[in-house]
Amino acid sequence: MMKDLLSSLPEGFVAEALALTSPRDVSRLSSVNTFFRSAAEWDTVWANYVPPECLGEALDGARGSMKELYLRLCDQPIIIEEGNKKCYMLAAKQLSIALVDSPSCWRWTSIPESRFTEVAELISVCSLEVTGNVNTSILSPNTAYVAHLVFMTTAKAYGFEYQPVEVYIGPYEGNWHARMVYLDPHAKKRRRLRPPRHIGMFSRGAFANYNVVPSPSEDNCPKHREDGWCEVEIGEYFKKGEDEVQLEMNIKEVKGGNWKTGLIIQGIEIRPKNIHN
Repeated sequence: MMKDLLSSLPEGFVAEALALTSPRDVSRLSSVNTFFRSAAEWDTVWANYVPPECLGEALDGARGSMKELYLRLCDQPIIIEEGNKKCYMLAAKQLSIALVDSPSCWRWTSIPESRFTEVAELISVCSLEVTGNVNTSILSPNTAYVAHLVFMTTAKAYGFEYQPVEVYIGPYEGNWHARMVYLDPHAKKRRRLRPPRHIGMFSRGAFANYNVVPSPSEDNCPKHREDGWCEVEIGEYFKKGEDEVQLEMNIKEVKGGNWKTGLIIQGIEIRPKNIHN
């Protein structure tokens, strides 16, 4: 009876109804039967999920269906105009992550909270190294930019509670000024900086001089975003005029020697300093 009822409905009507749901719901419903699967391929459905401000640039020279366009935007985000300023986000797949091809260290996974089809989940490493690169030609001229690592942690995350990471941003092979930040979302609530004695057999080296390790503060701890993720500032870069250099952003912790797990990386976001998420 249900099959007869569905077959009596115009396919365009079902496509309009699917467009009122989410990409995740559409994917699930398309696996129910061939009728939903056919309606889920309509451009009417997927055009609803493409941000209006992206549509013009995304369609410029593009080929394929709206669904293909949506998936392409998820994997390869485009520049979005914020008035006369430009924002950019590098997905985890576009970053260089040490040992990411080792199944015992990292895994690629999909979660509904992400704007990208895949995110990188940390399984277990001692040394953390994440690098992103962009050419400053894609950024707005005479604008101060701030780069942020966008991430979240799992319930079983550990290794970042007392160990800050080094971050820096600057032209490739330029003079970088590294700073220390925390990837533990609860770092500001911790009453002590020194880790318990049983954390990491190599941990002592990273904390040999407590005077150089900053205490958790508003400036070096993660902030919660409206989209449910956390972000921590990597650093600032001022785009002068029409200059064109290769800008590198780096997140690194290779001195502590303590095992780390439970970090989920969505990407690195670069946005004008006065725009917040």
